[in-house]
Amino acid sequence: MKCRYVVLIASLLATVPTLAQSVKPLVRSTSSAQTTYSVQGRVTDATGKKAVGLPGVTVLVKGTTIGTSTGSDGRYSLQVPAESKALTFSFVGYVTKDVKLTGKAVVDVALSPDIKQLNEVVVTGIQGRAAGVQISGAATVQQSKEDRKARAYSNSVAGYLAPAPEPGAGESYAAIAENGFRTVGKEPLSTFSIDVDAASYSNVRRFLQQGQYPPRDAVRVEEMLNYFQYDYPQPAPGTSAPFHIITEQAQCPWNNEHQLVQVALQARKVATEKLPPANLVFLVDVSGSMQGEDRLGLVKQALRLLTKELRPQDKVALVVYAGAAGTVLPPTAGSKRTDVLAAIEQLEAGGSTAGGAGLRLAYRVARENFNREGNNRVILCTDGDFNVGEQSDDAMERLVTEERETGVFLTVLGVGQGNYQDKKMELLADKGNGNYAYLDNLDEARRVLVQQFGGTLFTLAKDVKLQVEFNPARVREYRLVGYENRLLAAEDFNNDRKDAGELGSGHTVTALYEIVPVGAPATVDPLKYQPNPPVAPAAASAELLTVKLRYKEPQGLTSKLLAHPLTGEARPIRQASENLRFAAAVAQFGMLLRQSDYRGTATWEATAQLAWQAKSFDPDGYRAEMVRLIKLAEGIRPTPNDYGSR
Repeated sequence: MKCRYVVLIASLLATVPTLAQSVKPLVRSTSSAQTTYSVQGRVTDATGKKAVGLPGVTVLVKGTTIGTSTGSDGRYSLQVPAESKALTFSFVGYVTKDVKLTGKAVVDVALSPDIKQLNEVVVTGIQGRAAGVQISGAATVQQSKEDRKARAYSNSVAGYLAPAPEPGAGESYAAIAENGFRTVGKEPLSTFSIDVDAASYSNVRRFLQQGQYPPRDAVRVEEMLNYFQYDYPQPAPGTSAPFHIITEQAQCPWNNEHQLVQVALQARKVATEKLPPANLVFLVDVSGSMQGEDRLGLVKQALRLLTKELRPQDKVALVVYAGAAGTVLPPTAGSKRTDVLAAIEQLEAGGSTAGGAGLRLAYRVARENFNREGNNRVILCTDGDFNVGEQSDDAMERLVTEERETGVFLTVLGVGQGNYQDKKMELLADKGNGNYAYLDNLDEARRVLVQQFGGTLFTLAKDVKLQVEFNPARVREYRLVGYENRLLAAEDFNNDRKDAGELGSGHTVTALYEIVPVGAPATVDPLKYQPNPPVAPAAASAELLTVKLRYKEPQGLTSKLLAHPLTGEARPIRQASENLRFAAAVAQFGMLLRQSDYRGTATWEATAQLAWQAKSFDPDGYRAEMVRLIKLAEGIRPTPNDYGSR
């Protein structure tokens, strides 16, 4: 029976084009001076009476990242360095096999099933767990071959066919424990790293447009806040800092007894022609899970848009990975757009996913072409579904943490659904001195890579940290809205070795604090056995808080300090600036989607009205779009499964 499962999977895999077929050559020799020779052959299933070719098998020169994947008939061809000792053949569900090289031009291999892995396969129609990939949505009715093809999607093993999952099924998000209120008497300092990522908002939009609430942990309020443009003033000409701090306070719209404080940064906008030269490496996942117009198809469209923005002084390389990693396009001047576009055009999906090998190769290419006066960056395009090489979050974190010390930054562009690994991609961007966006459509790609070209790809300041000190004479308690994954210890603020967020050209950062003023009902009862001296309320003219900020130059090692106090009284929310009113509406929207315990009196109707009245500054129409999404969310009937497990 197990043999039947092996033949079934192998036959299904045979329908998927492989990396070896789609990108020629997949991997080039690591040294142009190296003598190589060609090895070809066929990989088959050892259990069958008749040799059945296995597609998608990874073939590597042992001890290197030089390799390829087998085609639909199990055949492969590879240029091997003359001094190579052996080839390694690996395929999920089969025992990995090393074969010594004796100079022969043909090396055929038969792989034996891995009984331990095969015992995990449970087939009910085509539902179950195969090779570590979760598959949901078993067919309940018989379907024709054409119907099955229409519903098929490619998974991360090698692209075998399975029913398309429901939105969100099999996706991965980091757990969020929502920030609660802190007592100023005990914790007067609030410290966090900035976050200019906006992936959560476009991902939330994708769910709502498909008629579903997003999983709770997919809703990161700070990323929703920072998706939008705000009408903040530019830093004054001649100032040394690349940005300035903006603060404002008003009545909290979801709790009338509380106040809302906005802390914002506006980075200096640098004209594209004045930006430093770019050394970019496109790193594209071309594994089987990337098949589809919403995945690799969208990535290719996005990279075409970005290529048109390149300047003659910029350089771009193209690295791909599936079962192995390889350079498709060496570093090429931005003026040679035809060559870049031709390399992008030939990309097709197929094979397993060696994400770690791809990252290592992309960073190596970036380091070898490092421009000390320019912007050095890897742009990773993937659904995050790694299954070969470094897979765990800890291993990937170590990899990018090591590489960021070289001065190469990382941008992560996420695509796809069903197997989307948001948790892994957010981690990579956070630890790789970079930013992260989710592309749900071509318009989002245009926004990220064309409209925000400078902010996405050019860093003005790195390791940007904020620390807010609250005056206990005016503030009893506070709560930071969002930024749960960006919190820092108070002592981290002055530690220049502590990594933090990056700020690009023209970027804005917006954060909100919900404040319980002195005199308002406390959220926590006073302690019975601890000293609890009364605090005399200060005058409204006294400082409410002080914002401190540390940042480094893009290639700097020592941070610089800025400070900015906030004084005055909180105005009614209707009298607040449009910036604060719209940010409050976004925060309410996020809290309603999360069913937050802190949403107070917020309703869908009140949120839509607050956003509608704060959209006169809407150069691209995204604020009006959010109003439509709020009304769309109000019409979706929630079910216990809509939010997923916590």
